[in-house]
Amino acid sequence: MNTEYLLLFTIIFSALFFVIQRTEAKRRLFVTVLLAIMPGIFLRNWVIYRDMEREGWTALIIALVLNFLFWALIGRYNPVGSSDKIQVLGLDD
Repeated sequence: MNTEYLLLFTIIFSALFFVIQRTEAKRRLFVTVLLAIMPGIFLRNWVIYRDMEREGWTALIIALVLNFLFWALIGRYNPVGSSDKIQVLGLDD
């Protein structure tokens, strides 16, 4: 198993899952579809082209575990805020 690619795939998958996890609830479906289509398919094709399916699946599982741990330890207690509650300083609305 090529550990350099395993680390690279784990970082990429973790970043994609983290963005989906920390997205506002109203936009989560849109972001999930967007990230599954664009980088997800590109990454899948690259893994198959380089003949590194084992590293890809292992990195996917590691990324899921890491993102679950982040959610369990940090994300559950600090939920994503709503964009409706954002107030810009200096506006008189």
